[in-house]
Amino acid sequence: MSALKGQPGHDLQIIGSGNLIQTLQAASLIDEYNIWTFPVVLGRGKRLFEKGARPSALRLVASKVSTTGVVMSTYVPVGDIPLGAFGAAEPSAKELSRRAKMATDAT
Repeated sequence: MSALKGQPGHDLQIIGSGNLIQTLQAASLIDEYNIWTFPVVLGRGKRLFEKGARPSALRLVASKVSTTGVVMSTYVPVGDIPLGAFGAAEPSAKELSRRAKMATDAT
């Protein structure tokens, strides 16, 4: 597969193949993920990345929302998952003020 990727020509796109994506991801052959998130809750379904998927970090490079609420996100692989926290930064002064107002209003 990597020999095919190295050849000149058009990009290859895989649409909706949960089994093939596992093989390509394990071999580091995916350059870009285009993931569409639909605003519905089904309660079950097949996972995009199965239990044996190799952990790796992704970076969001583009995102837009359709008129029907579908979120279309484009991610690129960026290697190993960095160690450390993924927590949010300290809240802004405006956010702290909003929280204080909510606490006062609730009493």
